[in-house]
Amino acid sequence: MKPILCIETGTNVCSVALASEGGVMSLYESSQGRDHASRLGVYIDEIFKINSMVPSDLAAVAVSKGPGSYTGLRIGVSLAKGLCYGLNIPLIGIGSPESLAHVAIEDYNSGVLEIENIEQTLLCPMIDARRMEVYAQIFDSRINPVTEAAAHIITPESFSSHIEGSGGFVVFGDGAAKSIPTLPSKVKFAEVIPSARGLIEPAYRALKAGKFENTAYFEPHYLKEFVATTSKK
Repeated sequence: MKPILCIETGTNVCSVALASEGGVMSLYESSQGRDHASRLGVYIDEIFKINSMVPSDLAAVAVSKGPGSYTGLRIGVSLAKGLCYGLNIPLIGIGSPESLAHVAIEDYNSGVLEIENIEQTLLCPMIDARRMEVYAQIFDSRINPVTEAAAHIITPESFSSHIEGSGGFVVFGDGAAKSIPTLPSKVKFAEVIPSARGLIEPAYRALKAGKFENTAYFEPHYLKEFVATTSKK
């Protein structure tokens, strides 16, 4: 099967992966700030060059569809749509929390991440939404969704029914660290960084199932309306 190009731009991390069914062929990523507009095209060009490929060699493009950074998502989705429209190949959208959960499980399986009683643990990827608000979704250890992605203002009662009813509750992502002091002590924090590699497994499942987005009309899953602000400078 032809490779899939995977794009993750919904947070501070700009990440691009070229993947086969066997896993990552090439991975370019940076967490040096939200300069995705200047990095994303360069990363994609480099990936094609080092693999001696051209865009028409792709089976599909997979993109993280949010929720997350409004600007970051727009950049990633716009480029993905342009590639798919021009090449007449499928566009695959993967929820950002699901992608992050796949990174966590991959890190666990490779020994990078320690989670006790993984089979009884609920995974809660959190994406920063500023102040004490996060975009979050809960999954079981097999990455089956337990809840829908939603915006949450973190309080001591957040996710209480799931926390108390589980054998473990782990939060991770760029919105997780700020939440830990407020949440119950049973909640554990894990260092998991968003990456395009989290798109690979769900993207190939979607490709085989023919589960594609409408390239012309697809929009990121923002959850909240974008609010423009005036610079203080």
